[in-house]
Amino acid sequence: MSPAKPYDVVLIGGGIMSATLGAILKQVEPDWSIRLIEALPELALESSNPWNNAGTGHSALCELNYTKDLPDGTVDISSAVKINEQFQVSRQFWSYLVKKDLLPEPEQFINSVPHMSFVWGDDNVAFLKRRFDALKVHPLFAGMEFSEDPAVIHSWAPTLMSGRPRAQHFAATRMAAGTDVDFGSLTRDLAAYLANHGAVLSTDEKVTGLSRGDDGVWTIRLRRTIGKATSRLRSRFVFVGAGGGALGLLQRSGIPEARGYGGFPVSGQFLRTDNPKVVARHRAKVYGKASVGAPPMSVPHLDTRIIGGTASLMFGPYAGFSPKFLKSGSWLDLPLSIRPGNIIPMLAAFKDNLDLSWYLITQLLASKRTKFAALREFMPDARPSDWYLITAGQRVQVIKKDAKKGGILQFGTEVVTGADGTIAGLLGASPGASTAVPIMLELIERCFPDRVKGWTPALRAMIPTYGKALSDSPALAEKTLGVTARQLDIAQGA
Repeated sequence: MSPAKPYDVVLIGGGIMSATLGAILKQVEPDWSIRLIEALPELALESSNPWNNAGTGHSALCELNYTKDLPDGTVDISSAVKINEQFQVSRQFWSYLVKKDLLPEPEQFINSVPHMSFVWGDDNVAFLKRRFDALKVHPLFAGMEFSEDPAVIHSWAPTLMSGRPRAQHFAATRMAAGTDVDFGSLTRDLAAYLANHGAVLSTDEKVTGLSRGDDGVWTIRLRRTIGKATSRLRSRFVFVGAGGGALGLLQRSGIPEARGYGGFPVSGQFLRTDNPKVVARHRAKVYGKASVGAPPMSVPHLDTRIIGGTASLMFGPYAGFSPKFLKSGSWLDLPLSIRPGNIIPMLAAFKDNLDLSWYLITQLLASKRTKFAALREFMPDARPSDWYLITAGQRVQVIKKDAKKGGILQFGTEVVTGADGTIAGLLGASPGASTAVPIMLELIERCFPDRVKGWTPALRAMIPTYGKALSDSPALAEKTLGVTARQLDIAQGA
């Protein structure tokens, strides 16, 4: 019997990354056969689930860790500009799909929620003012406001001021153009678009192995999670977008490019309230400063979340530790990920990040009272009876080889591609989902270099600024932000 005809593309993992890549490829190559495989009963149950992430449309409008205070007193905004640029690419793609009726009404997955930074203490206030002065003149941050006036901040977010000592020195910035994104809903909408245009979606199927044949085609081994039946399929291109499960699959693929990578899992919790009276008093995503040694994903923030048209508030995250690489993963995920090629990088990264280890220990030992005290630093009159603890998603930070240090711990995302471009995977976390589109564009350019030129007109139809930098042109930035804001129903300006 001759082997079944291979798929053109197989996407492993039913989250925002696979759905985004599939949607882009379906636009540039409508006739390609695509299959998306998810091990769980539904799509977007891991990191893309709205209660497993903060839903922030990460654009550095409020996240202080993307701006660095330099010794000379200036503030480096280069990372903030980069993150904002990337989010605008994602917004353009979503806007295009909405305009073409390929996605439903935008409020099903994106809503306008102001982004704020809030700090207290003389040094922090001085930093926030310097940050504001550096950002306000940039076209991507036009409309940012700064205030130390309690009445003004109260008008932006009453919960921050009610019950706060007036003697405390505090300050805030605000951007009305911030967003809250339900990446679970967006993932399912993108997957529905794929299914409606010929893609095959399968759930309850776990990938157990990958091997590349002499003809360059990959064989993917599958096992049903119910009944345990096994099967195989073939594909010319494979994307491993399985979140924390991606590292193990890339290691099993045997590609040399995956050697040396390790993973450090970090879990998290949030306090949540659905009390309508409490929720009605706060409509903003308010970010503060991270504790010393805390990873970027642990920056404290008080967030409005809008899921299925209903608003809630979340505060956190409170970091924890589990050896699992996924919420649904195995307790053996971490030990089984250790290979001869990544032992040295992992040990070196551990040695250089003892402050992170200590931070995680203190978080694990924190009492309920201590956790609630952290919320009251943002919301002084918060009542314990209104809030309950939820467990967020697992994140796996990337550990990679480094010529000087032996190994380094990364807090961003890492695209790993095979030398021949027939397989690629994504490792890491923050800022993750918000930058899914530019990350997948990077992957496409690396894996399909001979096709990108022919795809460029279609890519520019979807993303008008493809190949351009908004930060180079205030007029282009203003036009682009205005167009996507109107099509996605996002507030503009102050």
